[in-house]
Amino acid sequence: MADSDLSSPLLPSDPPPPPPPHLILTVHDDTRNRNNISKNPYEFLGSKGVEVGGPPTVDPFLNKTARIQGLYEWVKVLLCLPIAVVRLLFFGFCLVVGFVATKVALQGWKDRQSPMPSWRSKIMWITRLSARCILFSFGYHWIRRKGKPAPRETAPIVVSNHVSYIEPIFYFYELFPTIVAADSHDSIPFVGTIIRAMQVIYVNRFSPSSRKHAVSEIKRKASCDRFPRVLLFPEGTTTNGRTLISFQLGAFIPGYPIQPVIVRYPHVHFDQSWGNISLAKLMFRMFTQFHNFMEVEYLPVVSPLTNQKESAVHFAKRTRHAIASALNVVQTSHAYGDLMLLTKAVESRQENPSNYMVEMAKVESLFHISSLEAVDFLDKFLSMNPDRSGRVKFHDFLRVLRLKACTLSEEIFAFINVEKSGTITFKQFLFGSAHVMKLPLFRQACELAFAESKAEGNNM
Repeated sequence: MADSDLSSPLLPSDPPPPPPPHLILTVHDDTRNRNNISKNPYEFLGSKGVEVGGPPTVDPFLNKTARIQGLYEWVKVLLCLPIAVVRLLFFGFCLVVGFVATKVALQGWKDRQSPMPSWRSKIMWITRLSARCILFSFGYHWIRRKGKPAPRETAPIVVSNHVSYIEPIFYFYELFPTIVAADSHDSIPFVGTIIRAMQVIYVNRFSPSSRKHAVSEIKRKASCDRFPRVLLFPEGTTTNGRTLISFQLGAFIPGYPIQPVIVRYPHVHFDQSWGNISLAKLMFRMFTQFHNFMEVEYLPVVSPLTNQKESAVHFAKRTRHAIASALNVVQTSHAYGDLMLLTKAVESRQENPSNYMVEMAKVESLFHISSLEAVDFLDKFLSMNPDRSGRVKFHDFLRVLRLKACTLSEEIFAFINVEKSGTITFKQFLFGSAHVMKLPLFRQACELAFAESKAEGNNM
């Protein structure tokens, strides 16, 4: 019937009802149009079909000025080149001064789990002022503020949207908070030492135990007034600032009042967001601007509801709505996993990498598929030779999954091809595969198929 690859999540197998099942399959050698096939090949597993929404209409990671465009920008860059050299030297000098001051402040301090002694915190003011000078070197000569930070005892946790590497520098100078950051930041030269002085809470986003420990540390430090505020960027990555992607729940699980803060970068010619642009190129563009604009607004404190036991999900939803409303931007279900998919597509030199984003927060909620698993699915999909629009044809689908052209294979393809267009997108492939894998009888059917295959192999 088909030279099957039983590791594929898209190939159905017989369920194991007692007594041993007898499967009769009639194959018609007709040439039906694959687009008109409506039979569900996974109905015997309990599937009622899969719904796949349309492709995302926005790209939250797109920097609109990744390239220098227009005569004005080219002239400005050329005029600012001598200034950029001076700014680069000033940036390096401030970084070294801050690094040395931080090393002095940390010298001999062994009890890193306790709040930093006041005399060490005073030395860190040198580093904080160096941070403000670094912002000056990047062209942020003045920064407009609206509102004020709430007292630490009122809101021990601060959350902010995340657009660039500039916000952590600003918050370091302004609030000197304890931050939650990826554990990979510790190895960054100079920066790793400085953020350790902030008593950073490291987290590995792919490790459940690490995330659990981070939440415990957030709760411990937020509950003690001797520690600074705890700062989190709940989006988990930088965006272009024109959307607000899904929030991680680490800031909301402890249940403490939270002050949202929003950051804007008004611009005309130069988008300062750290999206699809390298760090070196973004820094160069910042150095070659006359001035870069930045606005920071402290929003009213959002407290957990006291008249009912509020879940972290609902608490995060209310806070996210407050930030999105203040920014006047749309909310999407994109997540860090979408950035991983986008990066994979870019590395594979796909013409339109944004076609491979699927709004991972929605996928994780529906199918419990992790970002790493989604990237594995994308690897498989890219091996099918998608065209410029990110679509795969039937024969490439069969080739990669090692299926023969038959009615059953056509039904499998039609099951995924919800648009009946003759080609499938990565989102359709991922949703279809994840849907089948989630079916209660799927694992049982796979076990039976392997057992039957083994038994047939022994009888040959």
